[in-house]
Amino acid sequence: MQGALGERIGAGMSADVHGWAPGRVVKLFKVGMPRRVVWHEARMTRVAFEAGLPAPEVFGEVEVEGRFGIVLARLEGPTLLELSRSGAMSAGEVGGVLAGLAMAVHATVPPVEVISLRDWMEHSLRAAGERVPAHIGAGIVGLIERMGPGEGWCHGDLHPGNVIMTAEGPRLVDWLGAVRAPGVLDLAICHVLLFEHTPGQVDDPERPRAYHAVLEAEYARLGGISLAALRGAVEGYLPVAGVLGLLGGWADAEERARFIGRVEAALGMGG
Repeated sequence: MQGALGERIGAGMSADVHGWAPGRVVKLFKVGMPRRVVWHEARMTRVAFEAGLPAPEVFGEVEVEGRFGIVLARLEGPTLLELSRSGAMSAGEVGGVLAGLAMAVHATVPPVEVISLRDWMEHSLRAAGERVPAHIGAGIVGLIERMGPGEGWCHGDLHPGNVIMTAEGPRLVDWLGAVRAPGVLDLAICHVLLFEHTPGQVDDPERPRAYHAVLEAEYARLGGISLAALRGAVEGYLPVAGVLGLLGGWADAEERARFIGRVEAALGMGG
């Protein structure tokens, strides 16, 4: 794929984003990231874009200095996280954008390429090795089976840092965790990220929690359901979201213990 590695314009846990060619960037994964992971994210982003969702267009995959990457359309604009931190957008506005994006994804019928939550969990647990205790892995797969497959489409990592506010509207990036599952899974992941994890990482713990409160209220309004009913549905998927946090590798020791305890309680494993 013709292009040249330009300046770094973004950085994350698993990849950096660099300029590549006019109107394009390359998401370049860290050394050691398996090519199959890069291929999967490229495929999920491509099918999301082709389905009309606010995802970036994919132009191909490359290898640069031993690192695998995805060439994407360059989305011009700040992230939702940057706008919220600067005060340019209120918590209400941030939560409203997240709710609208979630509803758009969940209202779209997933194509056959989107893997089921159960299969994604099994595959991820095999790749995780000892990161997730064996009894937790087996238990969470069983819990997913009992809750039913769900035919919705979930992004799998919905948070303000993955939303770019372009002149054409908000765009959603990082589709690696996209799965076929009930939409409330995304809300459960948001709960873990915004209500539990992120407050311990920022100067104002109430800011992400305020996003979360508005997200839930607006999603319930858009979906025509009560907030209590939505929260009840989300509650059932919090153990799944917790295990996804363990698999993602960002949970600290305290969160790890809490997530494991949550799964054990949901499965009746407590002492």
